[in-house]
Amino acid sequence: MIFIQLTPRQHQIIAFVKEKEPATGDQIAKYLNLTRATIRADLSILTMTGILDARPKVGYFFSGLEENPVLYNTVRQIKVLEIMSPPTIITKETSVYDAIVTLFLEDVGSLYVTEENMLIGLVSRKDLLKSAIAGSATKTTPVATIMSRMPNLYTIDKTDTILTAMEMLTTHQVDSLPVLETSENNLHVVGKISKTTMTQLFVDTLKKV
Repeated sequence: MIFIQLTPRQHQIIAFVKEKEPATGDQIAKYLNLTRATIRADLSILTMTGILDARPKVGYFFSGLEENPVLYNTVRQIKVLEIMSPPTIITKETSVYDAIVTLFLEDVGSLYVTEENMLIGLVSRKDLLKSAIAGSATKTTPVATIMSRMPNLYTIDKTDTILTAMEMLTTHQVDSLPVLETSENNLHVVGKISKTTMTQLFVDTLKKV
C-alpha cells in the first residue's frame, strides 16, 4: 500500500479547510495569496482522493482522511494511453444535424473533426446548441463553419501522465481532451480523456483500498 505524498500547498489547504470549514475556493485562494485557477488542480486532487468533500454552493469540508491509503503514487504515473477511450470522429463536411444526432447516439460531449485522421477541429455540445438556436439550416450547414479549430484546442499526448491530463482539464475547464500521437511528423487522433474517465479511474482505485 502506497500513501499519498501531499505537496506543502496541499497541506496548507487541508489545514485551512480544517479550521474554516466550510471554506470556499475563493477563501482558500485568498488565504494562500494565489488565484483560484492556480489551486484548481490541488482542489481536484484533494477531492478526487477523498481528503476533501466538495459541496456545491457551500464549500469544502475535511473528510478526516489526510493520510488516505490510496495507491496515489502509482495512479499518478499511469499514462493517458492506458485509460483513454475511443474518440468520436466526424469530418468537416458532416452537417450540423448529423453531428447532433451523433452526439446523442454516442452520448458524448464533444466531437472531433479530422482530416486523414489528423485533428483539425472540435465541436462541442454548446457549439451545436448555439447553431440550432440560431436557426441555421442544420441539415445543410457543415460543422466546419462552427467548429473550434486547431491550433486553438487543448490536446494531450498519449504518453503524458493522467496527472497532466487532470491538471489540463481543471485548469482550462474543458470536458475532454483529444489524445494525439505523433506519426511521421503528423498528429493523429488516437483517443480522448474526459472528466468522466478521470472520475471513474479514482472510483475504481478507491474501491481497491
